[in-house]
Amino acid sequence: MASPSFFSCSSASHCGAALPFPAPPRSRRRRSGLAGEGRCGGAPRNAALVAAVDRRSRKALKLIVLHEIDSPMFVRCEFFDLHQQLVPFAESWVWQQSIVARRKGLVGTDEDHLDTLIALQHPPVYTLGTDSTEDYLHFNVNDAPFEVHRIDRGGEVTYHGPGQLVMYPILNLRYHQMDLHWYFRSLEEVIIRALQSAFSIKASRVEGLTGVWVGNKKVAAIGIHVSRWIAYHGLALNVTTDLTPFQLIVPCGIKDRGVGSIKEILQMASDGKEIDETALIDKAYRSLLKEFTEVFQLSLHHNPDWNLQ
Repeated sequence: MASPSFFSCSSASHCGAALPFPAPPRSRRRRSGLAGEGRCGGAPRNAALVAAVDRRSRKALKLIVLHEIDSPMFVRCEFFDLHQQLVPFAESWVWQQSIVARRKGLVGTDEDHLDTLIALQHPPVYTLGTDSTEDYLHFNVNDAPFEVHRIDRGGEVTYHGPGQLVMYPILNLRYHQMDLHWYFRSLEEVIIRALQSAFSIKASRVEGLTGVWVGNKKVAAIGIHVSRWIAYHGLALNVTTDLTPFQLIVPCGIKDRGVGSIKEILQMASDGKEIDETALIDKAYRSLLKEFTEVFQLSLHHNPDWNLQ
């Protein structure tokens, strides 16, 4: 099967019909096939959500450590943990491209066996996909409030900033499933499970759209680029993000829905109770890692040397 050079999905025009989430593969056998799209949402109402955040911390951390132990069922994945750091977008983009270039050079060899995951935050920045229109910007791109980058992913404009957890998996889909819709649905499943397990937040999909939603608000965006079946870019989850910059764009080109964050949801459920933002980000991060390793059956191995240039 020929590999796609590019695919992503952020607005209704990029998506098709909904499919149930498929079980992840059990081995690195080569797979093929294409599927479809979908999502919908609901909102939590219980004030006990805030207390639930802290009770599960130790259990989640223990599970992550267990997944870092070599297992015949879990594929090794190098992991760069910068989730408490603000990494300039341009720097992270070049970094991803360097990893992808290295992997492309190993395609078809016995040495191409290591996936990569990068976790970080970005300083305030707007990014547009390859074919994004500037009609969704409520400002002059030459006089933008923050940096603006047009990049090699699909979908329309989005915002990244402090308090938003970004995960960039760099995966060779030949060793998972050669199915782009399966990959989108898997990234969504990671987020949906993480929100439920860590915060008792019921998040889900919206038919015809890509991302994760709670009620009518999008809490996580997904955008990817795929070349020779190597996927990169990834997901962004609003944890304690200042949502004001989203007002200067039409996020993902979706005009009739809003944007939300975990902090906002928990505060609404607890009548505005103050929340420790650092603890909230760490909790969301641990939960995302746990669910990511389970959905993709990967064993994370920390790499302290993140300066690959």
